[in-house]
Amino acid sequence: MVTDLLLQAGRLAVELAPQAGGAIARFRVGETDLLRPMTAADEASGHGDNAAAYPLVPFSNRIANGRLDFEGETFQLKPNWPGVAHPMHGDGWSHSWDIVQADGRSAEIAYLHERAGAQGGWPFRYRARQSYRLEPDRLIVTMAIDNLEDRVVPAGLGLHPFFLRERNTELACSTQAVWLADAEVLPVKRVAVPAEWNFSKPRRVDEVVLDNCFDGWTGVATLTWPSRRLRLDLEASEPFRHVVIYVPPGQPYFCVEPVSHANGQVGVLPLGPGATRRGQIVFRLSDL
Repeated sequence: MVTDLLLQAGRLAVELAPQAGGAIARFRVGETDLLRPMTAADEASGHGDNAAAYPLVPFSNRIANGRLDFEGETFQLKPNWPGVAHPMHGDGWSHSWDIVQADGRSAEIAYLHERAGAQGGWPFRYRARQSYRLEPDRLIVTMAIDNLEDRVVPAGLGLHPFFLRERNTELACSTQAVWLADAEVLPVKRVAVPAEWNFSKPRRVDEVVLDNCFDGWTGVATLTWPSRRLRLDLEASEPFRHVVIYVPPGQPYFCVEPVSHANGQVGVLPLGPGATRRGQIVFRLSDL
């Protein structure tokens, strides 16, 4: 597979596909993939929805019926995801990103979004940026969104990695509450985390089926692959205090998505004129 950018440090390697939704195409330790690798066909599509990981800008998950309410105004957004009636995961995954800087250990890419209100798209101008730095034991991803409007706008951030899943893969992360969802994965009620969804102590991912947003997250999650004798510590800074855990049945992957807001609630994240919202996500690898 041909990608635009390859970062290497020690036994870690990251392949980036800026032209395909600003995505991570592959993240591996030696020849062992940590995330589902992107195929050449998916990369050629120009979209990142089938990538190893892709950015969520300027919002995470679904906005019910495309109705965005913000500071007394209502904006109507069009559907943007095949087969889904509600706008989902923002703009970044479906556009090409520009390479700002790149060398063998680091890279920065950016996406400029112009207003698309008349067509039902995101109605505010912004610039999204992703910076990657690879060290021998970790990948550091810094995400930012710049408000290019002369008014306050809603603006969120998130990252959607697809971790490879084995029968004995374990996850641990501490959260305070979870949003129950309806059949269309729209949030309906915030409740205390039930015992069957509680990951405060390590447990096998295969024990649950989930597609829910948790809040009150500490910003730390630990993933282990006992058969590979690998551990990954995921550490996210502010504003990532929500996490979407997606464990679909019968799939060889699961997702632990650091996000800045609950599903559909980007409207509670105002960003002032010319201001920037920024956060960092670290993937730190060690042997068991």
